[in-house]
Amino acid sequence: MDASGTSLDTSSIQEVKHGSTTEGFLRYRLRVVEDLWERVLKQECGQELVDLLKQLRELCSPEGQAADFPEAEVLQLVEKLDLNEAIRAARAFALYFQLINIVEQHYEQREQQQYRSAQSAPEPPFKHARHPGAYSEIMGSRPEAELLEKSLQETDAPRRDLGTFHWLFPQLQNLNVPPGQIQHLLDNLDVRLVFTAHPTEIVRHTIRDKQRRLAGVLRDLDQVEEGREETVNFGSSWEVEALMGRLTEEIRLWWRTDELHQFKPTVLDEVDYTLHYFKEVLFDAIPHLHQRLHRALKTSFPKLNPPRYNFCNFGSWVGSDRDGNPSVIPQVTWETACYQRSLVLEKYIQSVNRLTNLLSLSLHWSDVLPDLLESLEQDQLQLPEIYNQFSIRYRQEPYRLKLMYVLKRLENTRDRNNRVKHGDCLQLHISEADVTNIYRSGHDFLAELRLIQRNLTETGLTCRDLEQLICQVEIYGFHLAQLDIRQESSRHSEALNEIAAYLEILPKSYNQLSEHERSLWLSTELQTRRPLIPGELPFSEPTCEIIETFRMLRRLQQEFGVDICHTYIISMSHEVSDLLEVLLLAKEAGLYDPATGCGSLQVVPLFETVEDLRHAPSVMRFLFELPLYRAFLQGGTATPPAAVALQEVMLGYSDSNKDSGFLSSNWEIHKAQKSLQRIARAFGIELCIFHGRGGSVGRGGGPAHAAILAQPSHTIDGRIKITEQGEVLASKYSLFELALYNLENITAAVIQASLLGIGFDDIQPWNEIMEELSMRSRAHYRKLIYEQPDFVDFFHSVTPIEEISQLQISSRPSRRGGRKELVNLRAIPWVFSWTQSRFLLPAWYGVGTALQEFLDEAPEEHLKLFRYFYYKWPFFKMVISKVEMTLAKVDLQIAQHYVRELSLPEDQERFISLFEQIAQEYHLARNLVLNITGHKRLLDGDPELQRSVQLRNGTIVPLGFIQVSLLKRLRQHASQASSGTIRSRYSKGELLRGALLTINGIAAGMRNTG
Repeated sequence: MDASGTSLDTSSIQEVKHGSTTEGFLRYRLRVVEDLWERVLKQECGQELVDLLKQLRELCSPEGQAADFPEAEVLQLVEKLDLNEAIRAARAFALYFQLINIVEQHYEQREQQQYRSAQSAPEPPFKHARHPGAYSEIMGSRPEAELLEKSLQETDAPRRDLGTFHWLFPQLQNLNVPPGQIQHLLDNLDVRLVFTAHPTEIVRHTIRDKQRRLAGVLRDLDQVEEGREETVNFGSSWEVEALMGRLTEEIRLWWRTDELHQFKPTVLDEVDYTLHYFKEVLFDAIPHLHQRLHRALKTSFPKLNPPRYNFCNFGSWVGSDRDGNPSVIPQVTWETACYQRSLVLEKYIQSVNRLTNLLSLSLHWSDVLPDLLESLEQDQLQLPEIYNQFSIRYRQEPYRLKLMYVLKRLENTRDRNNRVKHGDCLQLHISEADVTNIYRSGHDFLAELRLIQRNLTETGLTCRDLEQLICQVEIYGFHLAQLDIRQESSRHSEALNEIAAYLEILPKSYNQLSEHERSLWLSTELQTRRPLIPGELPFSEPTCEIIETFRMLRRLQQEFGVDICHTYIISMSHEVSDLLEVLLLAKEAGLYDPATGCGSLQVVPLFETVEDLRHAPSVMRFLFELPLYRAFLQGGTATPPAAVALQEVMLGYSDSNKDSGFLSSNWEIHKAQKSLQRIARAFGIELCIFHGRGGSVGRGGGPAHAAILAQPSHTIDGRIKITEQGEVLASKYSLFELALYNLENITAAVIQASLLGIGFDDIQPWNEIMEELSMRSRAHYRKLIYEQPDFVDFFHSVTPIEEISQLQISSRPSRRGGRKELVNLRAIPWVFSWTQSRFLLPAWYGVGTALQEFLDEAPEEHLKLFRYFYYKWPFFKMVISKVEMTLAKVDLQIAQHYVRELSLPEDQERFISLFEQIAQEYHLARNLVLNITGHKRLLDGDPELQRSVQLRNGTIVPLGFIQVSLLKRLRQHASQASSGTIRSRYSKGELLRGALLTINGIAAGMRNTG
């Protein structure tokens, strides 16, 4: 019986083998959850709503697309809904998407757990085919090319073990990769994942808690069912009935909870949302990643040493990224750092309490080294109150006594952190009393833990919990995640313009100087010890904020150590002066010393537009030629100075895509990486590429493993930095096993790409073809987006861009400068809007025309060439695969409905014309992708993803119709209000709420949305 007393019918799943890894288990779980969803809706709203939802879901085809039916039928069903009915339907569909997301994640985690418990045998050795040396060979004269479609299609099927350490290291062994080369890579392995706040992460913290509880019930249900014989009738089990009742109860509570934020989240709210994943999953998961790598390495290469514990670590922009976000002020960044330290200290306190219970070794039965006894004597002098309280209780248990001193210092550190958190970061005075009997850094804490570990080891003991804590401290320190500061380049030049004008030290304003004049003046100022900025700031608020940010950063490093924040990213970097400006401002704050040429801050350019990506190599070459800048890099942020100079460069996928289209953006980034790497090597500089990937394909998103393998050869070399956008954090890091799999997948890809570079990226004819395709794609994309005079009006009319801007989902405005021009619109709402209306235009438009124009020159030979590229060139395959995934989510029937219903009568003709142009490009791209891949349907090569997309598409269809209806009513209300005559029986707030609920639901269904 369920919570309402209704018997649950489980007869349909009696024959499911719950212990198997087949999709039968997933289908069973989906049926159960969908049945509970309908039962809850019936209990809460009545059979009428359930019948309505079924009727609406029948409006799509079996493939999950909107069916080609008379428009009047749609309008009659949807338009007759009153607002309350529409809202209830929208909420019901949104709840459905959230539930199936949970089930899918649970299923994926279950698959991973079963894979781990029954580790499959490794694949046969990976074989690299020789690539042709001339264009004529590529065109198909070699026998291998004729066999590609048969042989490679068979071996390219996705497998659960691909991308795992237990798959990777046997391949390296079979390919005879020199162990010394592997060891060098492992010693320098550096994978950093940077979490960002994200406007499309629109699920409330309250809802996340409910999702986690539901996942826990599903886990319990697995354990109960798998503990019984396969032939048992699960419906008769009281344990199953009880858990079903709990599921029903959770869903009912969820239904009565508001999905929308009641207020616009603050930056610190966003910090809290992001740290949730560290607190609940990552803090405990990350040591297991090292263990997995260590075990797999020892199996194939027993003599090699594993990498250091912190080979995979984390960064964050949340609370520190101030580009276009006026809410991120210096005090907010300071409080963010304190918040992170508070979280990690609480975790350490819990761990030390566990160790105190565990390490009960007695002097009667275990020896102790003198160094531990000496440290206890020092502890007694420094913390006599602890000695007086515990010395008698633990007089024969030195480890427990030592841990009580450790615990007290941690608690003192935590208490002090709470005191300084809300103090003025620029005026805070630290007295000697504040730093007594605390840990100033994670290194001090780590030293005490290693002392205990060393004593245990010397007496023949190990302690897994202690080793795990040491691993966590090495990774997280007292900062948890490194904060990256980001600011837009013009903010620095404007600040220096005002400072120079106030001091009257330039013959003309700074902004009027040429780039050569700017660079010369900046280089001169960087070499003088004379202060440029006065202590008191007689400047405008924006300039003061820039100066105070650098002063806060200096204070942050003094308080937390350099590890907390030593990266300053300059968005919209164009010229050399953009970097030198930041270095000069850093000098004024004491972050760069002109006497030694060393600094504690990395200056990182972010090249975003296509023009800037093309200009990036010349900018970095000029910088590397400056002796002061090379000395600065050599000094680095390390103590002592690093053995090699390291330069980080960030490449932006979002704005380059918005500027140039998907194909052109990816190719320009690909080229820029190769050029930047060549230049860096010529100057003896190590390069770390920071990939600013979004969650959606239109912003560089997609499977990370394939994306890393598609990077140019020799551009990774064991070092990579990648953004993890807020919208994808839940799907990657909500569950323990999924988080581990994602981290392992990324790390394995970095190792594989670094050691097994295939060299296809350096074949000049291939590059020439891609350059031609890129230019054609860019031209066709820009012809629509930037040259078509009706396009901006079309975009604002047929997508919910204006309504999205009113969602209380982000502390950051949707536009730079607030102007309603396409160039000022951020890439995130740009992509989000097209996804809501099912166009997904930024992720594929222009690709079809580029491919077709090249095919037209030699249809048979060029098609064969494209197929060869797809099977042999990871970059090309990545591009085609991402386009294929996006096209599978496009629904032109729904998109056309947005155009017809949301366009004003006077705009219908010109907007329909634009839609037909977009539809033509879609069909062209779709047909060409199928021809190149050899698939009959989109995503035939990835059945799991195909199933996932189709599962959602069908229910998004009616939700799209409801959204259009509500958007139309909302806009009519606005029009009536402007004319002074309102005939709607609903207020603007009520209509907006309904529209925003549909946006919530579609975002949940599309998953990677913005």
